[in-house]
Amino acid sequence: MTSTEGRLQHLPPEVRRTLRAYTEDVTALFGPSLQAVILYGSAAGGDFLPGRSNLNLLVLLSQYDGASLQRYGKAHRRWSKENIVVPLFISDAELRASAELFPLEYVEMQEQHVLLAGRDPFPDLRIDQRNVRLQCEQEVRGNLLRLRQRFVEGGGKQEAVAILLPLSLTALLPCLRGLLRVLGRSVPKGAEALLKDLPSSLGFDSQVFQEVLSLKRGQISPGPFETPRLFERYMASLQSLVQRMEQLKAEGWL
Repeated sequence: MTSTEGRLQHLPPEVRRTLRAYTEDVTALFGPSLQAVILYGSAAGGDFLPGRSNLNLLVLLSQYDGASLQRYGKAHRRWSKENIVVPLFISDAELRASAELFPLEYVEMQEQHVLLAGRDPFPDLRIDQRNVRLQCEQEVRGNLLRLRQRFVEGGGKQEAVAILLPLSLTALLPCLRGLLRVLGRSVPKGAEALLKDLPSSLGFDSQVFQEVLSLKRGQISPGPFETPRLFERYMASLQSLVQRMEQLKAEGWL
């Protein structure tokens, strides 16, 4: 068993076969310009939900043009049926130049990825933790603003809230991991372990976040009376998280 195969053992066999076939296809498609194919996101970190989660990939290229992207577009029609989203196409120079602009995304990839082909660019990538802190704060505050906005757009309907809350939590999880990294705390592996650890690692009650995680995984199904209360509690917890971040900043921790 190769090291790559070992790091994919948590995935269902059919997903592993899909990733192998995809890597072979992309390698043949881009030829010498292909420098790496990298799996990131939930499939690389242990939170993958078969039938629910997408497969996120980064394709590192030495060069690319409209013609090569168009060829890939035709091939991707097949792969989109396997829950593979259109990958992030980027060159090594672009990756390094944009590290200060997307620090949270890149630190997530850096610490939670699987190299499927080529060379790994992440060990040598330098990411400033100050930029991570700024983006975490921006994303958490933006999440709260979007939550209110989309609640109104959905008319507060149960079906809309049942979609909105998991989406909000999905966007929040990288921010929580980022905050722990900035604070110099260890980051538990997996969303469930991360949320359960927040009371001790961040001094924050994450009970409602754990409930929304169960909703995301299809483990609970709140009814018409429970859903509005779940939304209110979630929004209040998100507001409390913003306040906790302000407190940590005032104390000099962030």
